[in-house]
Amino acid sequence: MYKANFHIFTGGPGAGKTTLIEALRAKGYACVDEAARHVLRGQAAVGGNATHDGDRARYRDLVLDRSLADYRAMAGMDAPVFFDRAIPELSGYGNAPGEADPPPLARAIAECRYNATVFLFPPWEAIYCHDDLRKHSFAEAVATYETIAAIYPRHGYRTVEVPRARVEARTAFILATLAAPTR
Repeated sequence: MYKANFHIFTGGPGAGKTTLIEALRAKGYACVDEAARHVLRGQAAVGGNATHDGDRARYRDLVLDRSLADYRAMAGMDAPVFFDRAIPELSGYGNAPGEADPPPLARAIAECRYNATVFLFPPWEAIYCHDDLRKHSFAEAVATYETIAAIYPRHGYRTVEVPRARVEARTAFILATLAAPTR
C-alpha cells in the first residue's frame, strides 16, 4: 500500500532524527518511534542476543515485525506521519554477503510504500553522543549513513538531505519540503 503521507527520517545513528521526531510530536504531528530501539530495549530486558552485534538476522526479523505493526497501526491516518527509520533500510541487514533479502522483507518493502521522498540526516559529529543503546563510534555512524543512503534509491525512493541546523530550522525545512509542489 502506498502512503504519500508517511514520511521517513533516516541516516546514521546520532544525527538528530529522534530529536526532530520529538519536536514534530510536540507540534501535534503523528510520529512513530524507531522500531530498532524498541527491539534493543526488549532484548536487553530479557538478556537476548537479537542485536546488531549479536544475531543480526533475528534482530532484522524482530525489527521488521515491529515496523510492520507500526505501519499498519498508522494506515488509517490521512495527516502526515513521521517515521524514525522505516522498513526499506532493513534491506541487506542480517544477510550473508551477496544473499538476497528474505521473502518476508522483500514483500514488506514492495507492499508497504512510504512517500517517495525520504529525509536523510547526514552524520554530524558536533551532536553525536552515546546513550544506553547507541554504542557505535562516530566512524561506524558515518558508515551506517553511507549504507542507508544507498539503500533507499535502490528501492525507488529519492533522498533529500536535511541540513545541519538547529532543531527549529530543521523542522521548518521538513515542513517547507512537504508544502512544496512535487515535480
